[in-house]
Amino acid sequence: MRIGQPTNSERYGSNLFYSVQKVYELDGGLEVDKEFSSPFHVIRQMPMSALSEIEKNMAIIIPIKDERLRLLEGVLCGIPNACFPIILSNSQRSPSDRFVMECSLLDNFCHAAKKKYVIFHQRSPELAQMFRAGGYEHLLDDEGLVRNGKAEGMISGILIAKLLGKKYVGFIDSDNYFPGAVLEYVRLFSSGFAQAKTDYSMVRVQWNSKPKVVDNDLFFARFGRVSRITNQFLNQWLGLLSGFETDILLTGNAGEHAMSMDLAMLMDYSAGFSVETHHFVNLLENFGGALPAPFPEVMSHGVEVFQIQSRNPHLHDFSKGDDHLAEMIEGSLSVIYHSEICPQSLKNHILEELRQHKILKKKEIPAKPRLYPSLKGMDFRAAGKKADWNKHGNFEGTL
Repeated sequence: MRIGQPTNSERYGSNLFYSVQKVYELDGGLEVDKEFSSPFHVIRQMPMSALSEIEKNMAIIIPIKDERLRLLEGVLCGIPNACFPIILSNSQRSPSDRFVMECSLLDNFCHAAKKKYVIFHQRSPELAQMFRAGGYEHLLDDEGLVRNGKAEGMISGILIAKLLGKKYVGFIDSDNYFPGAVLEYVRLFSSGFAQAKTDYSMVRVQWNSKPKVVDNDLFFARFGRVSRITNQFLNQWLGLLSGFETDILLTGNAGEHAMSMDLAMLMDYSAGFSVETHHFVNLLENFGGALPAPFPEVMSHGVEVFQIQSRNPHLHDFSKGDDHLAEMIEGSLSVIYHSEICPQSLKNHILEELRQHKILKKKEIPAKPRLYPSLKGMDFRAAGKKADWNKHGNFEGTL
């Protein structure tokens, strides 16, 4: 892959946020081209050999809930063969058992592709037992099972990827209609990690466009309604914290994102639709310097956040309605509102925005989302002893 150099960056504390990078060639060649070795070159080459090495150490986590099976198959088709797919399903078990259907599809697909995989149902006692054995019971509800929710599925996927010894974790939504877009997303993840100068790095994909039908024609919108609002407030917040106005953050709701395992272990997570936006909140709080640093070693090494724009458009399920968008807007802005370092002026602006969209009434404030602490202190060896891998996929081997 050949991508443009970031033209700008913003630093807050130990966080370094790069401006969005543009893809020039999806295939950048097999080996390093000496022409691109100059530090003054405006384009970076990421040879396939380098990307492949990263992908061998990457797990792709796919949270799924009652999506069409053909969409799941398409997403699997787009994942590079070197990557390890981990599917966290919260699909219905009755009256028809969607989870059994997903397992059957995965088994057939991965058998044909000669590919190993792991699938867990989010509400399975086995998954809950892994967290319980590891001393991390924050995800468990009154029934002793992992709570419902996308964020909870993502955290579960990180646990499994850690137990499998992966160095990177990427997240792909299961409602994507274009397998080619999935392939590009993973290559963008690898390209970001190939550029990283620190072990604590994150890569976030900015969709090239989200096609929709307007007056019987396709219109390729650059941003969705939720993304416009989230990005606006994230940039306003970063500007107030740093003292300089900025527009550098354009991936506030990036469902397609990836983290180095070293960073994923240190991040706190937020439940509901706030999970992706909360990544920025957590980075600013933990590594910005305004609050005591929970992980001093990261402050010296630094955190890098890459934003890379895809070439493929993003076409996903449109059937979730306005209520779904309202929940996403409230979730995204609520984690900013409730942050310890959010200025009162920005809180007032957030309330105005939510009331203008009739998401909140006059005297209401956004609900505080449930937060989950980092996985840093979990006993992974104890959790791994409870994992029956062959029961949950065609994984073979021991940890």
